[in-house]
Amino acid sequence: MGMWLIVHLIGVLFMVGNVVTAAFWKIKADQTGNPHVIHHTAKQVMLADYVFTIPGLALIILSGGVMAGVSGFSWSGLNWLTLSLGLFAVTGVIWLAVLIPLQRTMIRLSSESAKSGVISAEYKRASRLWAIYGTAATLLPLVILYLMVMKGF
Repeated sequence: MGMWLIVHLIGVLFMVGNVVTAAFWKIKADQTGNPHVIHHTAKQVMLADYVFTIPGLALIILSGGVMAGVSGFSWSGLNWLTLSLGLFAVTGVIWLAVLIPLQRTMIRLSSESAKSGVISAEYKRASRLWAIYGTAATLLPLVILYLMVMKGF
């Protein structure tokens, strides 16, 4: 099971690490007010999701499923595992249903802003929503990480 734990931790590092660093660089880009920097960063945030977040999620799901199955933890009732899985599912829904579409919108709008030289109100609105939902999608995995480490109930 040691190998699966290492694979799991690598997946967590990829996913959580990318989520946090992508948010940092997007916020820094927005602070510049430079439409070209903002557009470039918006595209790179989406690319980083495909390069790091998705593979990280795959590693987490694969290794977590194997470890939970081998360890004999209960998949029923309310416990640290089922709560973690529920929060993981909520995070996935936020990411797939809200954040990815917002990122695509921000790429399109920032491209228009780069051409016009002015950051549009629509981009600012999409960016604000991305920050709100992105915060939730970042905090939930941190709660999951706590539950996974502490296995409190």
